[in-house]
Amino acid sequence: MSEGQAGSAILRLQALLDEDSFVELGSLVTARVTDFNLNPKQAPSDGVVTGHGLIDGRLVFVYSQDSSVLNGTIGEMHGKKILDVYDKAMKMGAPVIGLIDCGGVRLQEAFDATEVIGSIVAKACEASGVVPQIVGIMGNCGGGLSILPALSDFAFMTKDASLFVNSPDAICGNSKEKQDTSSAEFQLEAGNVDAIGSEEEVLDKIRQMVAVLPSSSMDGAFADDCTDDLNRAAVGLEDKRANVKDIASEISDSNIFVEAKAGSAPDMVTGFILLGGQTIGVIGNQSTEAGEVLSARGTEKAASFVRFCDSFEIPILTLTNVDSYKACACAERNLPKNLARMAQAFAAASIPKINLITGKAGGSAYLFMNGKSLGADLTFAFPDADMRIMDPSLAGGIIAGDGGNKAEAAAEFEEKQTGLSNAARRGLIDRVVNFADTRKYLIAGFDMLFEKSVTVYKKHGTK
Repeated sequence: MSEGQAGSAILRLQALLDEDSFVELGSLVTARVTDFNLNPKQAPSDGVVTGHGLIDGRLVFVYSQDSSVLNGTIGEMHGKKILDVYDKAMKMGAPVIGLIDCGGVRLQEAFDATEVIGSIVAKACEASGVVPQIVGIMGNCGGGLSILPALSDFAFMTKDASLFVNSPDAICGNSKEKQDTSSAEFQLEAGNVDAIGSEEEVLDKIRQMVAVLPSSSMDGAFADDCTDDLNRAAVGLEDKRANVKDIASEISDSNIFVEAKAGSAPDMVTGFILLGGQTIGVIGNQSTEAGEVLSARGTEKAASFVRFCDSFEIPILTLTNVDSYKACACAERNLPKNLARMAQAFAAASIPKINLITGKAGGSAYLFMNGKSLGADLTFAFPDADMRIMDPSLAGGIIAGDGGNKAEAAAEFEEKQTGLSNAARRGLIDRVVNFADTRKYLIAGFDMLFEKSVTVYKKHGTK
């Protein structure tokens, strides 16, 4: 397909990939169907540009849908070209990147087009956990194809794009003017995309994500040359810990933090940093109006992120600052199962896991943030971290009962059962780290765990 024919589809790939690195494959493919007077000349390359190229010198396989060809609809050969991209990516151990701008199923090909969507979905399922899958939603993405961003590991969306299963006007009592459920803002808050922006920003975010991810699950822990000082002091962490992103950026090589699912579950932050050149997945509790709590959506977000990191041998750092659970009817309905999924994800993950307690570690809530008993390999804590099972005054009242001295019981509980020193005596804290030395000790910890090996006796849990 010539540049003039492909329009924005090929230009997007050229903007995404390293200069002059794109190699198009299948450019002579056309639609095979002639029903309803469909002329193969109307469908050059069958409406999708496919091939391979480089991002920061690393191989990736790509497809970009062309909305100028039959409205970007998917036909049989269109789908088979995308399937070929997946097959080549899995054979070569390289990420798959799709730029979606699609008008849905091509009606002239009806069953053939619909079935090929099923084949693409099956192939995406096959590739899950084998190679990273990233999509950029650059225009329309609706109906059955809307599952593809959700099956992908990371999805980004331009601000004027549309993502929907049902169009807003098809929802009873709704309209696009009332609530645009297909909008980028709606889908970001729902957690269906990781970030939104202009077309240039979306392509840049895809490049950033590829830069910190391994090419496949066979690569092992992903590490690159570190250009930052391994012993650099972390500056001002005591003042930055209210914001997980600020902590992550400060301790990371060159202050790089690549966030995932930025718009959903604000109480839980997920993303990637580099420590000594090694990619580390970060999960942290973010203070909200509800306090330092675990929510149903936050635990669901964290569980999914842990499973991704474990699939690709990416070590995990948890930044723990939590003392309770979100209290509402919705939380009571959904928290138990989502807590179970997060706990199972942490416990089952065989990758290196370090927990840094940055603030509060209260009740049973902190256990689920990669606690020692759930399998954390190392647990660090800031000097003023607050570890407690319960507020001493409440505990004293329970212990003393109706006839006892509640103040005395509270004081004894605080002395013997509360605080970092009591936790450390029980082996729950491996090291109390000064704020400035945090980066240094985390790098040393992950270096020590680099060759960690765990024998897995089952495929996965049932939650």
